[in-house]
Amino acid sequence: MIKVIASDMDGTLLNDDHRLAPETLEAVRRACAAGIRFMLATGRNFRGAMEVIKDADLYCDYIVGSGAEVRNPEKQVVFTAPIDLDLCAEIYETLQKYPVSLVFSTDDYDYRIGTEAEIEESFIRQLQVFHLDKDINEVQAKKEPLYEQIKKMTKKISDFEELRAAGVPVYKIFLFSGDIPMLKRIWAELEQNKDIAVASSFETNLEITDVKAQKGPVLKQYIESLGYKMDEVMVLGDSMNDYSMLSMDFGATVAMENAVPEVKAAAGYVTKSNEDLGAAHAIYKILEQYGAGN
Repeated sequence: MIKVIASDMDGTLLNDDHRLAPETLEAVRRACAAGIRFMLATGRNFRGAMEVIKDADLYCDYIVGSGAEVRNPEKQVVFTAPIDLDLCAEIYETLQKYPVSLVFSTDDYDYRIGTEAEIEESFIRQLQVFHLDKDINEVQAKKEPLYEQIKKMTKKISDFEELRAAGVPVYKIFLFSGDIPMLKRIWAELEQNKDIAVASSFETNLEITDVKAQKGPVLKQYIESLGYKMDEVMVLGDSMNDYSMLSMDFGATVAMENAVPEVKAAAGYVTKSNEDLGAAHAIYKILEQYGAGN
């Protein structure tokens, strides 16, 4: 019997405009009312996740930064797996030869290293990937209030030593670029390092975490600490940072219709797309199967 639902956000729980549809929220609420524990499992940091659900009045757990941090329903941090700063430095040095800005994500600020043009592109790509329509152009993006908000939450630094001096825990390193072949080359080079995990939410970004910070293993560790078993968990996702969840032996592994082929192949089931309320559809199927959770 499914007692826990863990869902990705972008491309899964959220529509293409990165919003939580009322119908999806209602499905989650019905699951919670039936006694099912709901968890967000997202590549966003905690602040980014809360931006989306701040008005939803959801009581849930938070697996954020692709597993780099876990918070309980009271929003208390119960687990972290930051990237060691020496490892961050190694990644930084490896990527110096590529024309791309690096975003070192913490709970408070995003620290960005790169040229002005590279950092500007990373702002726009971040808006396209996580916040607005993916086809929004640069001129339109700069008019959005979120553009200024992202800039406000960013600290531009000239080199890695400034980040080291700040002494903050880095949960994830983001790269954003429209140069897809370059991102693939970077991915191939980085995955040789067995101390890190490389994934993506969309084809225009890469996400780097400590190898211990992956959604699937962290979810398993967390649910077992709460007394649940793997076969009591349903997971939903669409992108490569969800692969570690959907390729594990959880009770129900559900890919969205819009998921990348590798994720679909790993999942036990494929639901409707995120634009067609696929997450809500999957949740209602579980509720029907188990008599509304009873």
